[in-house]
Amino acid sequence: MTIIAIVSQKGGSGKTTLSVNLAAAAEAAGAVSLIIDTDPQATASQWGAWRSDKAPEVIDSAPPRIQSKVDAAKAQGATFIVIDTPPHADSAASRAVEVADLVLIPCRPSAFDLAAIKTTVSLVRLFGKPAYVVFTAGPPHAPRMYEEAVELVQGFGIEACPYILPDRAVYRHASAAGASVIEFEPEGKAAAEITALHLWTIAHVNMSTTAREGV
Repeated sequence: MTIIAIVSQKGGSGKTTLSVNLAAAAEAAGAVSLIIDTDPQATASQWGAWRSDKAPEVIDSAPPRIQSKVDAAKAQGATFIVIDTPPHADSAASRAVEVADLVLIPCRPSAFDLAAIKTTVSLVRLFGKPAYVVFTAGPPHAPRMYEEAVELVQGFGIEACPYILPDRAVYRHASAAGASVIEFEPEGKAAAEITALHLWTIAHVNMSTTAREGV
């Protein structure tokens, strides 16, 4: 089973958008996906309700219950779990990082957002978990901006995912319809980007697991 924690100190970084679409991409690739929504705003849970009984399932969880929810999901056959967390490095973020195989930190490529990831990076280091920044909601065509953002996060001691999720209207349209971008516009650029990110995520979890087993 693969467990991905989506964590960011900054509100509006795209955590829920990343969470639901990543889980949907895993489901489309044959996984049994589950989203654990620990955010009191319950945005992922609302998305799940709009979908009725269509996978991936979304459940909510208080921070102390995250591990037991993961254990129950594993017993019921879940193979890919995404944990959506609220802003701020609180107990939900800590518990999510603690149980995760990989942590993704969504971040807009702006100065204020980039500066805000320092707290999240410190939290990840505390638990010694592999983590990467995923740039979200920036312009689709701004290579120099992303190059500078990568250099900045590397200065914080963390690497950036090579796949970005730029601002595209289809994310908003899909969410409003209770869909993922893969379902809403399967041949679109956003669907290709989230699919590539999912494949990259699986590869890095496998590499991390192999490295730990080899120690």
